[in-house]
Amino acid sequence: MTADRMSAPRSSAGRPTAGRSAGASSDASDRAFVRRAMRLPLLTPEEEVALARRWRKTQDQTAMHKLVAPHMRLVISTAVRFRHYGLPLNDLIQEGNLGLMQAATRFEPEREVRFATYAAWWIRAAIQDFVLRNWSIVRTGTTAAHKSLFFNLRRLRARIERGGRDSLSREGRSRLARQLNVTESDVAHMESRLAAVDRSLNAVIGEDGEAAWQDLLVDERPDPEEATIARRDSRLRARWVDEAMATLPERERVIVRARFFNDEAVTLERLGVTLGISKERVRQLEHQALKRLRRQLGEIPDLQRDIAAG
Repeated sequence: MTADRMSAPRSSAGRPTAGRSAGASSDASDRAFVRRAMRLPLLTPEEEVALARRWRKTQDQTAMHKLVAPHMRLVISTAVRFRHYGLPLNDLIQEGNLGLMQAATRFEPEREVRFATYAAWWIRAAIQDFVLRNWSIVRTGTTAAHKSLFFNLRRLRARIERGGRDSLSREGRSRLARQLNVTESDVAHMESRLAAVDRSLNAVIGEDGEAAWQDLLVDERPDPEEATIARRDSRLRARWVDEAMATLPERERVIVRARFFNDEAVTLERLGVTLGISKERVRQLEHQALKRLRRQLGEIPDLQRDIAAG
């Protein structure tokens, strides 16, 4: 279920892109939608159960609409609590609607829980996820602890730093980290993220306006000479290992390749079954093969020079 018209097209700053009359019309329709949602009568527990069972049994769309419509006020009240994150209230309400619909499809009336109690979690989760995805172009939180830190940092900081500080003291940062079960570095990082704003890398800097922020970024990748040397060295080492492996007996070569050249090392027990020997014998052969490899690689002149130079 969606509103007749939840929001008008908006610019990146959250303002309507149409003219003043279009913005006024949109605001009026939004207020009318909120008033209609607030006037809908609440359902009794018996009505909730009957509608939920009709929906689950026959996928009756009318029953679904009657179940969720009175709970639009819950969506609106939840969305209002997140409006200070700078996102349009209409968008928050729309995301809350998605959470409400998700709750309706999953609601099990047999559990004897009021639908509003069950839907509140889904509505809040949908709105929080929307805020995290759209508050910044940089991904803000990835774990449950980081999300809790994002949504509770301002409130807990105001409670901990009663002196009106704009940032946490070291003691306050440590206390908040323990309270939310995150590291102090996580708290410091999130605090700096909330205090900063997104900035375009193409924004010009300097008085002449010829340079951009992206010109100050350091490329930490290897330069062409280093990359060429690394590829050469890698090929040499691979050739040396292949030559040393060729001197091993067949069984020892199979063991070394299975143990050290696979994405996932094969266990000694599994190799013993494959080769028809005990696990202990496989371990002995592996140890013997590694000794031979070290001795063989140590006799390569180029490798000896590399070791002496390194």
